[in-house]
Amino acid sequence: MCDQTFLVNVFGSCDKCFKQRALRPVFKKSQQLSYCSICAEIMATDGLQENETLASLKTEAESLKGKLEEERAKLHDVELHQVAERVEALGQFVMKTRRTLKGHGNKVLCMDWCKDKRRIVSSSQDGKVIVWDSFTTNKEHAVTMPCTWVMACAYAPSGCAIACGGLDNKCSVYPLTFDKNENMAAKKKSVAMHTNYLSACSFTNSDMQILTASGDGTCALWDVESGQLLQSFHGHGADVLCLDLAPSETGNTFVSGGCDKKAMVWDMRSGQCVQAFETHESDINSVRYYPSGDAFASGSDDATCRLYDLRADREVAIYSKESIIFGASSVDFSLSGRLLFAGYNDYTINVWDVLKGSRVSILFGHENRVSTLRVSPDGTAFCSGSWDHTLRVWA
Repeated sequence: MCDQTFLVNVFGSCDKCFKQRALRPVFKKSQQLSYCSICAEIMATDGLQENETLASLKTEAESLKGKLEEERAKLHDVELHQVAERVEALGQFVMKTRRTLKGHGNKVLCMDWCKDKRRIVSSSQDGKVIVWDSFTTNKEHAVTMPCTWVMACAYAPSGCAIACGGLDNKCSVYPLTFDKNENMAAKKKSVAMHTNYLSACSFTNSDMQILTASGDGTCALWDVESGQLLQSFHGHGADVLCLDLAPSETGNTFVSGGCDKKAMVWDMRSGQCVQAFETHESDINSVRYYPSGDAFASGSDDATCRLYDLRADREVAIYSKESIIFGASSVDFSLSGRLLFAGYNDYTINVWDVLKGSRVSILFGHENRVSTLRVSPDGTAFCSGSWDHTLRVWA
C-alpha cells in the first residue's frame, strides 16, 4: 500500500507540458505545482537578465555566503568550554532504567510525553501507535495505522488527542477518550497531506494547529479543525527529518534539520527562514531547543552533537569523541539545560555536560539502536525508544 502511495506521487501528468513523467514539487507564488525535470529547469531560467546564467548566480551566492562566514568569524572570540572553566564540574551521575515498556512488534521510531508527565505515546514500524501509562507500564490506547513505518507521533498540549503519520504521507489526529471500547480509528481526522513521507510532527501551543516535516523537503503549519494549510516552509534541499518548536509562550519560531546537513530556523508567521547553520557533515536526525530558547542542539549521522547559539548566530560547541563512530539519532536537554542526552546507533545513550563539552555518563540497556529520546515535562525522567521494540524510562 505504501509503495503505491509513493508511485502515485512520483509519476504523473506534468502541470506544464501535461506529459506523463517523473515529477518534482515546484512552488510558484506559494502554490505547489508538479513539474517534470525539463519544465522545472526551464522555469528556473525564466526571468534571467542579459548575460546572466545559473552558473554565475551560483557563484554570486557562494561569494555572499563566504562574506557571511567572515562576518560570523569576527564575532567568534571565545569558546564555550573556555568560558565554563570556572564553573564547577558535575558530581557523581547515576541513572537507571526504572520502567521498560513492551508491546510493539517492531522498531520503535518516535515517542512523546503528555503534559501530565505520566502518559507516553509511541509509534513503530509495526504500524501501531500506543498510548502508555509510564507509571504502571499499562497500554491505555492502541491504534493500527493503514501503513507500516509510523515515523512521527505527538501528544496534544491538552492531553486529549494524539497526532501521527509516516509512509502514508499524512498526519492524522485521533481524539482520546476514557472509553476503552471506543473505536478510535472511526474518529480519525486527516489533517496534513504531503507529497512524501511524514518525518516529524508537533502541536503548537494549542490543540488547534500542528507543524509537520516531510521527506518532500518542506515543513508546513496546518489548522487541525479544517485541515487547511496555514503556512508552508521551503528552503531545505532534501528530506526534512526533524523539527522542534521554540519554548516561548508565543512560539513564533521553530527549527528543522534534514538530509541536506542544514539546520534552519523559521518564522512561523512569514514562512521565511531567519537563520541557517551548515556545519554538520551528514544528515541531521534530531534538533532540540535549549530550555531558554536562545540556542538549540542537533544530532547527526556524522557521530556528533552540536550546540548553536541563536544570538551569536554560530555553532558554539561540538560534543564528540574519537571512540564514538556511530550517528546520533535523537537529542534532548535536561530541564536546567546543563545536560544533553543523546541516543546513538551503537545502542547507547551518552550524557554530555553542555557547558564543559565533556561526557559525564554512558547509559546501557537497549539491545539495538536508540531511535528516539525525550525528557519528561517535569525533568525528573526521560524516555528512550529503540529498534529493539521497547521503550525505557530512565531516572
